[in-house]
Amino acid sequence: MRPFKPATEPRDLNPTDKTRANHIVDRVIGLEPGAAGRQLTEVLENFEGRHRNLLEIFETRAAEMEEALAPHAQLNKTQRCLIGAYFLHEYSFEASALFNPSIVRHPDQSGAPARGCRFILSLRAVGEGHISSLTFRSGTIDADGSVTVDPTARLASVPRIATRTRRANGDDVEVIFRADGDLSERVIFPITDSQSNGIEDARFVEFTHNGRTTYYATYTAYSGRAIRSELLETTDFISFRMTPLSGAAARNKGMALFPRKIGGRYAMIARQDNENLYLIYSDDLYAWDGGSALLKPEYPWEFVQIGSCGSPIELDEGWLLLTHGVGPVRKYSIGAVLLDKADPSKVLGRSREPLVRPEPAEREGYVPNVVYTCGAIRHRDLIVLPYAVSDTFSNFATIKIADLMQAIAI
Repeated sequence: MRPFKPATEPRDLNPTDKTRANHIVDRVIGLEPGAAGRQLTEVLENFEGRHRNLLEIFETRAAEMEEALAPHAQLNKTQRCLIGAYFLHEYSFEASALFNPSIVRHPDQSGAPARGCRFILSLRAVGEGHISSLTFRSGTIDADGSVTVDPTARLASVPRIATRTRRANGDDVEVIFRADGDLSERVIFPITDSQSNGIEDARFVEFTHNGRTTYYATYTAYSGRAIRSELLETTDFISFRMTPLSGAAARNKGMALFPRKIGGRYAMIARQDNENLYLIYSDDLYAWDGGSALLKPEYPWEFVQIGSCGSPIELDEGWLLLTHGVGPVRKYSIGAVLLDKADPSKVLGRSREPLVRPEPAEREGYVPNVVYTCGAIRHRDLIVLPYAVSDTFSNFATIKIADLMQAIAI
């Protein structure tokens, strides 16, 4: 359920004029009590099986419509719930695409398979109007690397806004989901003006500092006119805080946070010029400036541009950075780079050919000729790589770390 806001019709500037919302409220109030009750019953019969706590949703929406309700007399519960229903609509958030996945270990490993683990997968979902939201799946990785994705819940829900702090560079928002809902029900839909046309390509990372684990995700906020990087953080995937990032380095997309501090500082891989990758350090997790060039397009499959495919993964050999490259006919492929563990500005190796590229049989879709990921995970001697195909659906690949090192040619 999403708020429905009737378009405002042209009218003069007389402050006594009523809005379309007022007109709708007037019509509901004009129903005789029996008709209003029957109408609400019909709505419940039609939609109750598709949503949890529908009357509560209606009442909450009515509370948000106080401006339209204010000119009217005291309303009874039936009228308020019916009015709330008139200002809601269903939105199929995954109707067009489900892609650009990112994977992290689940904070709750109870019930994990022997020598395996539980994981959380985040995905970019696109619905009507090309609006992107953030949705989740859970699953398990067995000892041998076999991946199982848990069945999804039938319902979906958006969180309540717990706090909203106005700042000079945008809103800082905390949202909370019901703890009793399934992970796959949780949808983070655009909330602020900067996100109004999409929350895109979240790159999750399990970040450890002083023995405490926090899950961070850098993502692109798209207003329909401009983009910028923002940061999402959670410890339990129930409560989330979203904060705009500041600084010149946060004006582009594709930022990826290292999973721990390096030399006592936060570190990020980012693209500042739509073409190359940069290494950036900061003492402040929310402010990013400067940076030094790290990687430039070198091979034909990446001549147009390169970008990060998620946060670097720490291996014995160094930092594994998955990259995407754009080649002829805007064909996206996935490659890899190995960076020095103590000094990530040193490139130890780089794949000359893509690890994953679009297959002819799977190149059609919402955006053709694209394979893309927002983050992989290490599992024992394997890299488990979720990736999207043609911005339409997502799949998994596993790669032995030993084979990967050979492909990078360190």
